[in-house]
Amino acid sequence: MAAVSLPISLQTQTTMQIAGKPNSEASNIAARSELMQSSQLFANLSKEECAKIAVHARGKTFARNEYLFMQGQPYRNMFLIRSGSVKNTQLSPNGNEVILWMYGTGNVVGVLSEPTSCCYTCSAKALEPATALVWEYATVQKLMMEYPQVRRNVSQILVTRLNELEERFREVATENVARRLALALLRLLKHIGKQVNGGVEVSLSREELAQMTGTTLFTISRILSKWGREDLIVPRRESVLVRDPHRLELLSETA
Repeated sequence: MAAVSLPISLQTQTTMQIAGKPNSEASNIAARSELMQSSQLFANLSKEECAKIAVHARGKTFARNEYLFMQGQPYRNMFLIRSGSVKNTQLSPNGNEVILWMYGTGNVVGVLSEPTSCCYTCSAKALEPATALVWEYATVQKLMMEYPQVRRNVSQILVTRLNELEERFREVATENVARRLALALLRLLKHIGKQVNGGVEVSLSREELAQMTGTTLFTISRILSKWGREDLIVPRRESVLVRDPHRLELLSETA
């Protein structure tokens, strides 16, 4: 049987591309590679491998409240957040919105285990001005073939997110609202918390916190006001400043 001629591999393409890059572009690829190495998506890949993969990404900027993609659209891109924060939401058949996850720098958005003719099952919207590295559909497929570690990392990311959803479901079913809110804020501190003067800030409205914890706006406002009087947090219009994350963690164990 005659040998089948295969297309040039991504590794061969990228080696040729990197070699011909001017210094400014090479520096940009190096910066992208550094971000990628800190991301779970590219864990256990070498600096050189990340640089080769970085060549195939394009940078994109998103305004506050701009959609990266919308539920039901064909799967086109995978995003690695460079700056800012993004929320994943899903609409029910009657139009109610549920927040699934919040993402910050180094997190991947729009990841699928098998991106073959699939549609996005949720929407992704920038909570604030954000930037991201973007890989196209066909490139993602090739990356998973050329770098099996990327496929393994994707599987681990999906397992981690499924475990978190299961934990949140259990909390809604079994825990009181104060504990659910404390646990939700701790997760948000990890994903999108920003170190500022006086503590760590989470940019999320009370309505969004109520969505994430399965309760009412009134209940969230009452708990945040109480914690504010106790100097645990500073409640703001579109954010919560956590003064002492350690105290919040202790509260999540006893509330």
